[in-house]
Amino acid sequence: MTDEDRKISVGLLTVSDRCFQQLTKDISGSCLRELVDGGFHLKAKVLVEECVPDELEAINTVLTNWCDCLKVNLIFTLGGTGFSPRDITPEATRTVIEREAPGLSLAMIKMSLEITPLAMLSRPVCGIRKQSLIINLPGSPKAVKECFQMIAPSLQHAVDLITGSKDVAETHKIMQLSAMQVKRHHHSCQNLSPGDPQAVAFRPRHSNFPMINVTEAQDIVLNHCSVTAYEAIDYMGGVGRVLASDIFSRDPLPPFPASMKDGYAVIASDGLGVRQVIGASIAGSQLAEVKIHSGYCARVSTGAPLPPGADSVIMVEETKLISASEDGQEELQVEIMAEVQRGQEIRSIGCDIKEGDLVLERGTVLTPTDVGILATVGQTEVEVYALPIVAVLSTGNELQESKTDLQSGRIRDSNRPALLTFLKQQGFPTVDAGIAEDHPESLHQRINAAFEKADVLVSTGGVSMGEMDLLRHILVSRFNAVIHFGRVDMKPGKPTTFASCQHDGKTKLIFALPGNPVSAIVTCHLFVIPACKKMSGHGRHLPIRVRAELSNSIGHFPLDSRPEYHRVTLQWHAEKPIACAISTGNQRSSRLQSMSRANGLAILPSKTPEILTIPNGTIVDVLVIDMF
Repeated sequence: MTDEDRKISVGLLTVSDRCFQQLTKDISGSCLRELVDGGFHLKAKVLVEECVPDELEAINTVLTNWCDCLKVNLIFTLGGTGFSPRDITPEATRTVIEREAPGLSLAMIKMSLEITPLAMLSRPVCGIRKQSLIINLPGSPKAVKECFQMIAPSLQHAVDLITGSKDVAETHKIMQLSAMQVKRHHHSCQNLSPGDPQAVAFRPRHSNFPMINVTEAQDIVLNHCSVTAYEAIDYMGGVGRVLASDIFSRDPLPPFPASMKDGYAVIASDGLGVRQVIGASIAGSQLAEVKIHSGYCARVSTGAPLPPGADSVIMVEETKLISASEDGQEELQVEIMAEVQRGQEIRSIGCDIKEGDLVLERGTVLTPTDVGILATVGQTEVEVYALPIVAVLSTGNELQESKTDLQSGRIRDSNRPALLTFLKQQGFPTVDAGIAEDHPESLHQRINAAFEKADVLVSTGGVSMGEMDLLRHILVSRFNAVIHFGRVDMKPGKPTTFASCQHDGKTKLIFALPGNPVSAIVTCHLFVIPACKKMSGHGRHLPIRVRAELSNSIGHFPLDSRPEYHRVTLQWHAEKPIACAISTGNQRSSRLQSMSRANGLAILPSKTPEILTIPNGTIVDVLVIDMF
């Protein structure tokens, strides 16, 4: 019998009037299919899928057919377990099952209640018909994922029991043997159990987290981010900040009719000819007291108020001096040598900005030019979105501070300095959370201290499969954190973990990044910075994406089983319509030099049996990460 033949057959039944009528997409079904296909504690394959309306007979018919005719091992229903009048999935399930399995229902409700008190409004039913196990799941993708992950470890054994598989005896034998071994060695490991994260013998051999793609991971992150608060700041410190309210002009600009050129204020209808010069209007002066009558004019400078009576300005280049005072300090007569149109070379009141005009909209990312606009309209204090405070923590017994001489068996911590300075460069305030040892108490103390000062915690290390990788366990057991994802289909950065928790009534976001230096920087670009941007009010969160032509000194790019974020230097040449993405060389995730001159991450596809490399000249998407 092949491994494929041994897989549990799974049926997915979505119960939804709207999905059945194709008014909305079945997202929960797709989510559960990915979890099943990802092998999360379960060797299974989806055999059949269907969508029915919230009607008892329709649900009953499908469930009966899948149990009795198709003999599906494991059937999940999705939706219809709530309190609304159309939620009748539990009732329909009870008409089909022969024996209930309340332990599965209780496990899901207990876990869900730890996340939200609204879980008490869910009414899942689980039970057995012939050799099929039927499980009611909620309708939301998030709840589906959480409930499935809770019960998944028991499902393989449950199906073996129902079908009378010979694997049951083997499973019991292994469990008994493990118990005997623990008992036999109680003198040295009496406090260790399969749930003890420090017991190396009981560490997981495979990750329990489903692999998700980068786009899905980014969506999850951004869906958990919200604007933190607002604050008033001085406009001179506003560059890069996001306006939290609209800015309106309090005065018109210009506030008076102003000359656009150096010349003479005249009356257009006087036409050509000689004028008597009777005064001057200089930029910065009060409105001229002199009034212009026919046959007269006044000198004006650029930006100066237009004297009363004048209706136009003629440039000095289009006039000729006729007479002046003996000392040359005053012009007495000039000749107008060009035709003049009424309103010529005059900026009317409010022609640039009217009183009450909206000059900058809420959500604007302030630039130096915008600061000039704020100064123009007199708005020297502005309301902006508050910036999230980000704490950066390194973990690992092998790490030491960079300022001291290198100790035996240690390496200097590069992740924390790199991430702290990178976050500061991006404009976010930071907290140095130090180095935590790979020990529960050290991790707990450092994380707790970081939560006291910061909104976001970025840690590096402690999320892979090593015996000292304790971070996820500490987050869940000590801080009641919810792990939203723990594996991402990317290179580098596969073990990237995103979680959230409540601390003193406030939501804290946790990005547990891999410990390799390049992995930490790359995943910070892809997940941490977008989250901080959304929290600080930015409308665009993700890195800019451009198309570029690959170039490598070896002539081709080897592909990995995962999509790779290859470090490149983007260059633009006048003779080429698109950029050139030049590899920075060796791409090992521990080699920080590969990031040193990189200003882009070229997204290379995962390999296939037919395509193991791609040649120079291949055009791919590149994420712009710097503009030097």
